[in-house]
Amino acid sequence: MKQILDAIYENGVFRPLKNIDISEGQSVRLIVETTSSLSPEDLLNLAAQVYEGLSDEDIQEIEELARDRRNFFGE
Repeated sequence: MKQILDAIYENGVFRPLKNIDISEGQSVRLIVETTSSLSPEDLLNLAAQVYEGLSDEDIQEIEELARDRRNFFGE
């Protein structure tokens, strides 16, 4: 059975944030994906830095390239 759960790593142990449907002593496989500790405002500020120092024309060209999905797949 596959479950996705959030956990905190403390003192060398993963502690689930909610109760989970697993028997005591059950062997499991963990795939650890860390989440960002940045606030949404911090993430927006980082994203805005991408355009620092660029002209309006440069920004427009970048946005047009990003919207043109043909280049993503080699077409």
